[in-house]
Amino acid sequence: MKITDSFYENSRKAAVWLLRLESLILVGIVIYLLLASVFSTATWPSALIGEIVFALLGAAGLFFASMGFAKRRSYGRAPAVLANAIAVGVSYYMISGGLLIVGIPLALLGATTFVAALYGYRE
Repeated sequence: MKITDSFYENSRKAAVWLLRLESLILVGIVIYLLLASVFSTATWPSALIGEIVFALLGAAGLFFASMGFAKRRSYGRAPAVLANAIAVGVSYYMISGGLLIVGIPLALLGATTFVAALYGYRE
């Protein structure tokens, strides 16, 4: 079965929006962590700062990967596939640890974005 050009194009468009959604989710997590640190006492402020910086870098990386897909360039494909493969692995441990409310949506979003990013660029 031959994959059509429209499949690649639809996957590319889906990858752009899914990566931007993931980036927005990470920005939301950063905002939550910042507000949580203002309204409560952090027991490990250095760890909190590290999480905030890591989430900001991840959001920026996912956004730049989405820009690569939007411009039909290949530089966004590998980081997008890798980040979402890691997200699927993390979701597995969340689900096996009983955190279903976070693990299942993360698994669905990660797997969907993984497939869209995998097929979103054609050489």
